[in-house]
Amino acid sequence: MKISGMNLLLGLALFYSCSPTPEVTEKEPLEVEVVKLKTESITLEKDFVAQIYGKVDIPIRARAEGYLQGIHFQEGRLVKKGDLLYTVNADPFQEGVNAATSELASAQVRLTQAENDLARYQPLADMNAISKKDLDAAIANRDAAKAMVSAANAKVRYEGIQLGYTQIKSPIDGLIGKTNAKIGEFVGRDPNPVILNVVSLIDSIRVEFYLSENDYLSIFREYQEDHRKLQDNPATLKLILADGSPFDQTGKVDFINRQIDASSGTILVQSTFANPDRLIRPGQFARVRVPIQNVNEGVLVPQRAVSEFQGGFFVFKVGEGNKLVQQPIEMAGNYRDYFVVKSGLAASDLVVLQAIQKVTAGQEITPKEVVFQSQYKD
Repeated sequence: MKISGMNLLLGLALFYSCSPTPEVTEKEPLEVEVVKLKTESITLEKDFVAQIYGKVDIPIRARAEGYLQGIHFQEGRLVKKGDLLYTVNADPFQEGVNAATSELASAQVRLTQAENDLARYQPLADMNAISKKDLDAAIANRDAAKAMVSAANAKVRYEGIQLGYTQIKSPIDGLIGKTNAKIGEFVGRDPNPVILNVVSLIDSIRVEFYLSENDYLSIFREYQEDHRKLQDNPATLKLILADGSPFDQTGKVDFINRQIDASSGTILVQSTFANPDRLIRPGQFARVRVPIQNVNEGVLVPQRAVSEFQGGFFVFKVGEGNKLVQQPIEMAGNYRDYFVVKSGLAASDLVVLQAIQKVTAGQEITPKEVVFQSQYKD
């Protein structure tokens, strides 16, 4: 039985016209992580790059010229005050002491002779057996001989001091570094090393950093409410080490330079930190965290939730019906990995934490409230 083309087309049209129309399902709202804002009384802080020094760093120099004969310490170890560190060839200086001692002996002989002459002349002068001129000459010879003895004694002491410089001793209890001269080198004058080593007292450390003019003025004005507060109760500083961990001791500002450096526009600040375990060593770099301003009940928003556009900042806030509102905000400063909100948000507002590039204003979402975990170790 043959089916004509027209009948086949009519059959297909009847089949599709009787098929059920597919239903259009509504798209489920996107699930988005949101965080509820909180308030907290905080201290705004700012980090500054700092250089670390020992409490006392004393360079060790050779005051006697000569060949280095001995090194009597272990590099990188603690030394005591008076410990022998270096010896310089002492032979030339010992010869100087010997020559000065010989001159002293000669001067003492001359003094003895002059005193004996005066002892003989004095009775004769009393009897007018010799002239007063001869007596005066004998007295002058005795006095000159005494002066020669004094000068010879001074020279012996001087040469002894020079000989003492061949033994270089530690001036303090401290940590000694790597030697800059080896045995056999000529030391005590250029071009050889002028500084042989450095001994540092590190039971506490000096930390130096620089404030810009703006930072200096900001901090100063904060303390200006009580003009004696900065001196009587200095700000407590924190030290953040190179690995990001906080040092377990706090520091105090103990010196601010008298002037701004005209070339850099900064001012030098020095602080002191206790270092009981001697963990911190001179030469390290760290960050000093300085308190800038106290904020009572500040609204904190995670920095990850904030976007910037044309110099302005905004967040996506969950509004009525779980619809997103693009909310402009004004910030008072940074705190850890938060921003402190000055205006635009209030405590308990819900803001988008994740996927802020995938949402738009007016979009309806399914909010999933999470707790923001700060990444700061301190």
